[in-house]
Amino acid sequence: MARSLKKGPNINERLLKKVKDQKPGDGVIKTWARDAVITPEMIGFTFGVYNGQKHIEVQVTEDMVGHKLGEFSETKKFIKHGGRMQREAEKEKK
Repeated sequence: MARSLKKGPNINERLLKKVKDQKPGDGVIKTWARDAVITPEMIGFTFGVYNGQKHIEVQVTEDMVGHKLGEFSETKKFIKHGGRMQREAEKEKK
């Protein structure tokens, strides 16, 4: 659900302070703020976004501005569907 326009985007002030203190490429900035909106000041930085188990590195580019950090750090790992149909599909590939 989108945040209302009168409230504005959810920009984490602590995260912006960390961005201003570092230079792009200096290292990974660890964060637990998955709901923080990516701003133009964050371009070029690498964030370690927590997915509930570990920090996943996310390199911010220009086309990510306006999205949230959590969109690029998956929380669930898809392995595969099991069953007879899956085994048959794998045999056809080989």
